[in-house]
This record gives sequence, structure tokens and C-alpha cells, in this order.
Amino acid sequence: MKNNIVFIGLMGAGKTTVGRYLANLWAMNFADFDKEIAKQEKMSVSEIFAQKGEKYFRQMEKVTIQRFMDCNNFIISTGGGIVKDKENIDNLKKIGKVIYLKAPVKVIYERIKNNDERPLLKCANPLLELENIFKQRKANYELADIIIETENKSIEEIIKEINEKING
Repeated sequence: MKNNIVFIGLMGAGKTTVGRYLANLWAMNFADFDKEIAKQEKMSVSEIFAQKGEKYFRQMEKVTIQRFMDCNNFIISTGGGIVKDKENIDNLKKIGKVIYLKAPVKVIYERIKNNDERPLLKCANPLLELENIFKQRKANYELADIIIETENKSIEEIIKEINEKING
């Protein structure tokens, strides 16, 4: 049995922050799929979206999932849109325990509203766009093995809850 953990959730949910913290705490490897794709493509996620399109980026996510299929001892942070294709969720579950970091859209918006590295939010009404994105993905996020509510919780509280849910 592989001992990997895969974080899914909306952009700004805390996947990378919690993932890095947990990897350090549990002495595991850490991988951020967005950074893996950016490194492979030699451009930022925003540049990939602008120059090659979202469809290309989503294909790169599938390739990245395949690259990590046989990994062990990893904490993985995925991009928020990886769940758009249900096949990705099925494959992520083959990699390890899938944990959905969940927070209300308004909370997430407050966390990310000043970050210009969010290509899908470069629009007239980013909060409305974020709400629409969430509505489209919600059902697939909820296919996770474990759901952790993150609103008003410290990183230590989130880690404690993850530990409890993973270890019974």
C-alpha cells in the first residue's frame, strides 16, 4: 500500500501550504503539480494558460499524474482544476489518500484576491467567477477519501484532523 497523500481543493484552499507543512512534519517528499508542470514547460502556469490554453494545461496534469503513479512517501498538492476530469480523481486515488481541503468561496476569495498568478480569475468579477468554478467542481471535490474543513482553523488544527482521519 502506497503511503502518499494527495490534496485537492479550490485555488487558495491551502493545498500547498498544508502539504509542505505536513511533508516537513512527517519527513515525506513534497510535490506541487502546478510547479512540476511549470518546471517542465519552463514557464509559469499563467503563461501556459495564456500561450497554450487551459486544455493543454489539463493534458499536462494528466501526464503529471502518470509520472507520479508509482511514487511512494509523497505529499502532493494538485491544481484546483485537476478534478474537472473525473478520471483524474480515480487516478489520484491510485496514487494515495485524496484529501479535499474545503473552505467557503468567500473565505478563499479573501485569501487569493491580491494574487495575480491565478489565470482563471483575470476577469471583471473574480468573486463571481470563483463561485461559478466552485459550483462546477464541487461534486468532484467531494469524491475525495477525506474532507477537511479549513475555515477558522490553524495549520496545526488541520494537521491534527488529517492525522486523526488517516489513522482512525
